[in-house]
Amino acid sequence: MSQRGEAKIFTDPRASPTGFPFKIVELDETISNKAVYENRTRICDLSYLRHAYKKDNGKLGWRCPSEPIEDYLRKGGDIADTVGRKCVCNGLLANIGLGQYRKSGETELPLITSGDDVAHIARFLKPGATSYTAVDVIEYLTRDAKALASSKPDTCAAS
Repeated sequence: MSQRGEAKIFTDPRASPTGFPFKIVELDETISNKAVYENRTRICDLSYLRHAYKKDNGKLGWRCPSEPIEDYLRKGGDIADTVGRKCVCNGLLANIGLGQYRKSGETELPLITSGDDVAHIARFLKPGATSYTAVDVIEYLTRDAKALASSKPDTCAAS
């Protein structure tokens, strides 16, 4: 997508249940796609980003704006907090191949996050390549310094 100039990033102010604005890579086969997101069964089963709240009985409870809306409301949450919330926990684990498989047959889909610069990541590719390494990035970042160093005369002459 970067090579074709088609990579798109959206700073989603609502995705994270914490309210942190995540930069999301817009990909059809992920939950960044509105239709895919709306077809996902809401669930908060990893619970890494849930919030503590005080129950009516004074005890500590946990809720997440990404959990099923009726559960969140039953726990005293505000429906406005649920709008557009995505399950970042499950999405990020799916990114690394650890997406959960549901009894229903559903598979958790990724939620790819990245900075705006992902649109220009193809600059690290060597001609004809479709992937790059950390060494490729370092070579790219230091190429001007190497060129400058090789063009200067050696000032350390022996006396």
